[in-house]
Amino acid sequence: MKEKLENLYNADNNSAYKTLLELETITTESNVLYNYFNNLLEMLNSEKTFIRVRSFRLICSLAKWDNENKINKNIDMILKELDDDKGTSVRQCLQKLNLILMYKIELTEIIEKKIKNIDLSKYKESMQSLIKKDIDYILEHL
Repeated sequence: MKEKLENLYNADNNSAYKTLLELETITTESNVLYNYFNNLLEMLNSEKTFIRVRSFRLICSLAKWDNENKINKNIDMILKELDDDKGTSVRQCLQKLNLILMYKIELTEIIEKKIKNIDLSKYKESMQSLIKKDIDYILEHL
């Protein structure tokens, strides 16, 4: 598992993405990755957007297993990724937020407030409409 997590830092995006998908699949069936939650939190501090996004996605995937409320305790830090300057990154994160909302109902209000306050003006117009669509979809399904 440690090797897989290290591969998330891989400059070879194809390899790292393949590992990300593999880890996301593992989290649907097992809580084995939950033991590495703090490693994922550390990844959120990376200077590299793609590493932070991978971390965000995996943290969302772990909501199902979060019996120690680590997501709750770190929700502000986790949601900070939604402020990223890269619209494609924000979209990837928004598309995984439903996993937290599904298993962490108590965080609905915090998440709703955060996504309603995303500054769309910093993205290209074409990206703004896509992000808005993602946000509207989440809000409709709360």
